Amino acid sequence: MDEREFDRSGQHASVVGLGTWQLGADWGDVDEKDALAVLEAAAESGVTFFDTADVYGDGRSEQTIATFLRGRPDLDVFVATKMGRRLEQLPENYVLDNFRAWNDRSRRNLQVDRIDLVQLHCPPTPVYSSDEVYDALDTLVEEGRIARYGVSVETCAEALAAIARPNVTSVQIILNPFRMKPLAEVLPAARAAGVGIIARVPLASGLLSGRYTEDTVFAANDHRTYNRHGEAFDQGETFSGVDYATGVRAAAEFTGLAPGGYTPAQLALRWIIDQPGVTTVIPGARTPEQARANAAAAELPALDTPTLTAIRELYDRRIKEQVENRW
Repeated sequence: MDEREFDRSGQHASVVGLGTWQLGADWGDVDEKDALAVLEAAAESGVTFFDTADVYGDGRSEQTIATFLRGRPDLDVFVATKMGRRLEQLPENYVLDNFRAWNDRSRRNLQVDRIDLVQLHCPPTPVYSSDEVYDALDTLVEEGRIARYGVSVETCAEALAAIARPNVTSVQIILNPFRMKPLAEVLPAARAAGVGIIARVPLASGLLSGRYTEDTVFAANDHRTYNRHGEAFDQGETFSGVDYATGVRAAAEFTGLAPGGYTPAQLALRWIIDQPGVTTVIPGARTPEQARANAAAAELPALDTPTLTAIRELYDRRIKEQVENRW
């Protein structure tokens, strides 16, 4: 699979990575055997970038990745984790002592001395503008705890604030055919600054797979049940912030735009890969088959202009009004 570079660090990632939130929690139950099978299928399909976080299953996702990589020393996988959501979301909690404690825990979970990339995990907005926060992150690099750092954001304004910082390697942001706002300013700014873009929630929590109807029932411990209106965390993380009924109808139209040989999910992933400035896209997977199908999107041809135009028209007509004024 093709790889792209994080210009500021020289690190490389496969254009399709693997998001591992599903392997930790909040998407229903996944046992360790199944999780390891997903990691294996992704790696065998050419995926070299795994994204995780210290709160996914309270560390379970990090631990599962460590177990998998311990059994596959032949693999060269870039592992990125996130930190910051183990305490109440207050700017004053984003300090060096807490960073060290969170980092110590993630290094134990991942069984490494130094983590390839650590990202602040959607912290309160003022954190992105704090000199002290970036000084603390620089200290983690100087101490050899982490190789580089980045941020995960909810809004385009947060992304632009982080991109302006000289040592930020990457920005992780929601980007998909139902969340196009980052195309206007964030991706061009990142390209100009040499900051990598990690595109998350690429399938709008599965909506863009075209498999769901208005009658679909998700498990009680699946965030698509309990966070549809932002009850547990930012609403934008669930179905990209789109009202579920609206999303299902729009997804049915989106499915009809898939060229021959593409599944709807692959259409969404290919659309993201084709956006200038994207370094890697990190779909999750609950089964090996999903992991392999997601990775295969990297080998499909770039989308033609009529398809891109139709996807944009669908977004403008059905989705834009719901999401662009919030994120």
